[in-house]
Amino acid sequence: MIRLYMTMSLDGFVAGPEDRPGQELGRGGFRLFDWLDDRHGDGPSGQVVTEAMATGALITGRRTFELASRWGGDHHNGVPIHVLTHHIDPSDTPPGTARFFTDVTAAAEQARTAAGEQAVMVHGTGAAKALLAVDQLDEIEVHVVPLLLGAGRRLFDGSRAELELVRRLEDRGVLHLRYRVKHAAAKTG
Repeated sequence: MIRLYMTMSLDGFVAGPEDRPGQELGRGGFRLFDWLDDRHGDGPSGQVVTEAMATGALITGRRTFELASRWGGDHHNGVPIHVLTHHIDPSDTPPGTARFFTDVTAAAEQARTAAGEQAVMVHGTGAAKALLAVDQLDEIEVHVVPLLLGAGRRLFDGSRAELELVRRLEDRGVLHLRYRVKHAAAKTG
């Protein structure tokens, strides 16, 4: 199971305008994560965070990886980090368990194997779009925050997919929605 976890504003932005190193979530973008203040509680947000941290591997885009300072080589619990990139510089050795991939399908296959029975977490709009394009994204979990950023980085700008709502959890300041991606093979069979 490969599942995207992404927090976004009600108007569809996952980062505010001008996201860059030092301002990783853009202007005003850190407000998207105010709901994480309750993550250690027993409520829905705590459940969502616990599930996310129980994943067995990570797939991320190169841009997200770099903006997150490569997570110091450990996103959580030492899980393997599969970084999608357009080019691999042989002199650039990723830290910790991270590995670079130019082949999206190979990254997905290796992440699934590494995760075993656990889900694979996906971070980053580029990674999500790339996985969706090759029919490798199984679920999308969005944490919708009642905030209008007005501009910034959109989650699925230009992507198309048919989704089925499989879970809805509401908590203070956030609505957690999980969708199953209806894959092309499932649609024809």
